[in-house]
This record gives sequence, C-alpha cells and structure tokens, in this order.
Amino acid sequence: MLEVKDLQVAYGRVRAVKGISFTVEEGQIVTLLGTNGAGKTTTLKTISGLLRPEAGEIWFDGRRIDTTPAHQIVSLGLAHSPEGRRIFPRLTVEDNLRLGAFARKDKGGIAKDLQRAYELFPVLHDRRSQPAGLFSGGEQQMLAIGRALLSHPRLLMLDEPSMGLSPLMMQRIMTTIAELQSEGVTILLVEQNAQAALSLADYGYVLETGMITLHNSGRALLADEGVRKAYLGED
Repeated sequence: MLEVKDLQVAYGRVRAVKGISFTVEEGQIVTLLGTNGAGKTTTLKTISGLLRPEAGEIWFDGRRIDTTPAHQIVSLGLAHSPEGRRIFPRLTVEDNLRLGAFARKDKGGIAKDLQRAYELFPVLHDRRSQPAGLFSGGEQQMLAIGRALLSHPRLLMLDEPSMGLSPLMMQRIMTTIAELQSEGVTILLVEQNAQAALSLADYGYVLETGMITLHNSGRALLADEGVRKAYLGED
C-alpha cells in the first residue's frame, strides 16, 4: 500500500532523513522506532505532504505522491495524526472531528464515521459540545485519532500517540489501534514505547540519525538483544 524509496529530507543544510526505504503492506501495522532526532516525524510529515523530499520517491496504492499537495493526499485515503495532537482548543470536540472530513462530500458517510469515532471513544460523545482545550492529554489524543478517522483513511499514520499519557490511557490507545487494524485500517506507527509498539506491529524498522539500521518482524525485533538494550532499557 505504501512504498518509500531512498527518501532524503533536509532542513536547510541538515539532512534529517538519509536515503531510507521501507514498505507497508495492506492490513499491517508497521512501526518506526528510534530516539529523538532519528528522523521518524520528518518521515511521516514528508509522506503526508507537509514536507518535500530532497530526493527519493513515495508511492501510495500504486500512485506516486511525493509532489502531491497534502490536502489531496488526505483525499486519497492517507491520514496523519501528528505528534502533539494539534487539536483546535477553542473549537468544540465535534467541530474538531468534523474538520477531519473537510475534503469529503458524502454526508451519510461522514455521519457514519462520526458515530464510529464516538463508539471508539465515548468521552468524545459525552463532551462533544465542549471546547477541546478543556480535555486532558489522553482525551486530546483520542480526539486527534478520531479527527484523522473522519477522513475515512485506508492508511492511518500515528505519531507518538502515547506520549505523555498514563499507563492506563496508553493501554486504551494501543487497544484502539489493534481494533482499527482488525477493521481493515492499515497503520504506520511512530511510538516511543517500543515494547507496546513492537507487541502490536507486524513489522518494524529502526531508525538512527536518519538511516534504517535494522528491520524485521515485530516479534523478532522484540526479541533482539540490541533492540532490548537500546529501547527497552534492559542490560
């Protein structure tokens, strides 16, 4: 469904992504692991059209998209829930959700996906008329994922969905990610909690300073001694 070929991305003279290649097959959860500054967020921003690559290609569902405007990429079925949630705090919860459907014209489909977001995260329904800025961090993360789902994506990119959350809330988010996969949504996951990410992932890639240094199934990476030392805090 997604193929990244020799992707290079720079901020001025600083190359943040140095020629990475990876694929995401339909129906999979694929995770990108790495420390801060490894290039994970830059990669997602480039896939979603917020940044332009210096070199390389990005293909989504057989179509090259690395020069496609971001709003058109969303319309193709690729959604991005960004690091830091990026909700609109003064708008109501429901208005935030509906903004995810800005490119859609199918009112019936929008209503159905809105109801699905409320089923996934009942707190959004209970507080749908409140300003989103009143939400806790975990509730804002639910809102950010729900907003992305309103675009009716075939591939959903999640950037650090558990950042700053309590263990209980983090488990809730991870359970929801697994549920979305079971419903047919393909997921590209950037996640600081390597244990949680690899436990969910069909496949994973480890990024270090803008390069992929290791890749394997989620289960194999979870058992890899180097990964366990670097990302799971084990000696």
